[in-house]
Amino acid sequence: MSKEIVTPDVDAPKQFDDAASAVAQLEKLYTEATEFLCGAFTTAMVNGAPEGRIRAFYPEVRITTTSFAKIDTRLAFGHVSSPGTYAATITRPDLFRDYLIQQIGLLIENHKTSVQVMSSTTPIPVHFAVASDPSITVPQEGAADFTLRDFFDVPDLSTTNDDIVNGTYVSPDDTGPLAPFTAQRVDYSLARLSHYTATDPSHFQNHVLFTNYQFYVSEFESYARSQLSDPQSGYTAFVSTGNEVITKGDEELSTSDKTPQMPTYHLKRADGSGITLVNIGVGPSNAKTATDHIAVLRPHAWLMVGHCAGLRNTQALGDFVLAHAYLREDHVLDDDLPVWIPIPALAEIQIALETAVAQVTKLEGFELKRIMRTGTVATIDNRNWELRDQSGPVQRLSQSRAVALDMESATIAANGYRFRVPYGTLLCVSDKPLHGELKLPGMASDFYKTQVANHLMIGIRAMEHLREMPLERIQSRKLRSFEETAFL
Repeated sequence: MSKEIVTPDVDAPKQFDDAASAVAQLEKLYTEATEFLCGAFTTAMVNGAPEGRIRAFYPEVRITTTSFAKIDTRLAFGHVSSPGTYAATITRPDLFRDYLIQQIGLLIENHKTSVQVMSSTTPIPVHFAVASDPSITVPQEGAADFTLRDFFDVPDLSTTNDDIVNGTYVSPDDTGPLAPFTAQRVDYSLARLSHYTATDPSHFQNHVLFTNYQFYVSEFESYARSQLSDPQSGYTAFVSTGNEVITKGDEELSTSDKTPQMPTYHLKRADGSGITLVNIGVGPSNAKTATDHIAVLRPHAWLMVGHCAGLRNTQALGDFVLAHAYLREDHVLDDDLPVWIPIPALAEIQIALETAVAQVTKLEGFELKRIMRTGTVATIDNRNWELRDQSGPVQRLSQSRAVALDMESATIAANGYRFRVPYGTLLCVSDKPLHGELKLPGMASDFYKTQVANHLMIGIRAMEHLREMPLERIQSRKLRSFEETAFL
């Protein structure tokens, strides 16, 4: 005999012509559902198995259109492609409040219709419901006096996947997806972000820098302290791993013996337009992991500012490489994004990076070519590629016109393309293995050391340029497929 299902009382579906009111209702439904689950779970941990199955549902927003609305064709988002009904399950509306108000507001404006907010039919896994309450932890299977999944919903892979962004989603009815990720997929990544970065997702800013070099962390903290000491900078706080927060440049940060897999730091602004730096370490697997999860936060842009091998004899250690194409031999995304799909350079990102290089180095025009190459960056999954027979790899690198090689850039760019997050790459040459200059101690010149110090600042300046642009300019239509979700 099946157990009785115990659910909270929920409001009937409501129509809204105002985005802020719609989001307030999403927050109400979400809070009621998670508080119900947390309360029932806490009781079960004390008193044992519940008498029935405990279940609550994610809130949902949906829109129905009946005509091909005339919309601003310059916009890459904010509208549906054809008449029909579109819906999205929502999690953490408190965290995504500004994003949701913007996206729902565009829908209401562009289609001249209301949106409907209701409780969905997708259960909230108890693990995700209690995630925001540090006083509650979900025990491992077998630790409780009852089998957890017999009484509470647990994460379900059928709704925790990338089918929508990968373009493989098939709706079970005639309802199309309104957002690129389901609520369960978002919750999964929020939990992973806390684990891998040792910072709460709420600290992440709209502009994300990735690096593979620890030196940049010290430089970033130094820059952050200088900005916090300047009341005109617009920056309000610096957050280190462990959610350590300082708001003044001379405040101390406590140190931890435990370093997370991807140490992450946030230079915050009140509106979220600050800069996050993630040290992803080495390798395409790390690059994919980080971007898989950060993508659900819908950042306005992400850039790779790492080290690379220079492949041309005309390059010097410390030279910069601005990627305008990628040779993808990282393999971690082949199943999600086949290698025959081109990853285009995005004009706004390229201009911001080149402008930043010119500002920091004080070189312009033809003189800039002395220290920067624009070209193809090859990304591989074998750090010791130099130890293999060189005839194959070198021939492919030459045929692709590659000027640099690393292990992360193409992965980050390809996942940016896949997740519709504007991307770019500026690398610093740290060795030239094809020309006898291997990455060995003592080989760094003064020029190289100066350029490394400049490199992070260039990334920061590029992000500050992008911050001044309207989002509709940064979000390129090149990133949108034939039938896109209305939400960015």
